[in-house]
Amino acid sequence: MTALSDAGPCQTRIMAGDDDLTTDRGLRVPGAALSWWATRSGGPGGQHANTSDTAVTIELDVGASTLPSAVKSRLRSAHGDAVRASSADSRSQFRNRQRARKRLGGLIDAAAAPPKKRRPTKKTRGSNRRRLDAKRQQSEKKKNRSWKPGRDH
Repeated sequence: MTALSDAGPCQTRIMAGDDDLTTDRGLRVPGAALSWWATRSGGPGGQHANTSDTAVTIELDVGASTLPSAVKSRLRSAHGDAVRASSADSRSQFRNRQRARKRLGGLIDAAAAPPKKRRPTKKTRGSNRRRLDAKRQQSEKKKNRSWKPGRDH
């Protein structure tokens, strides 16, 4: 799949992901669920960067992927129906594409990790005592500010 779209001063070429993406946790995303495009990037490279489409963005269609449903739901809640990762670090489109794939794999792995359960903590007896002592001192301070007949100040 190749399509051209006009994105301002340069054209981007949208291409289907050629090969499957395997994350560090071993999750596999078929290439059909991935699409990527290259655009002109800023940064180092001089005239080369001004004329070459080296910045790469890769996008995962969450609905078309074969990921487990729990991972899909966490990805959708965090990123929506399309998860994107991009790279413009290198002067080489190939290296930027590899970095973008690695970043996308990291996002998928982060969603695959089950969320940690919150363990409610109990306030210590000492912290509770210090809080009540501070409240008592504040109350005394404010009480001493008021003037009442018959009390010496």
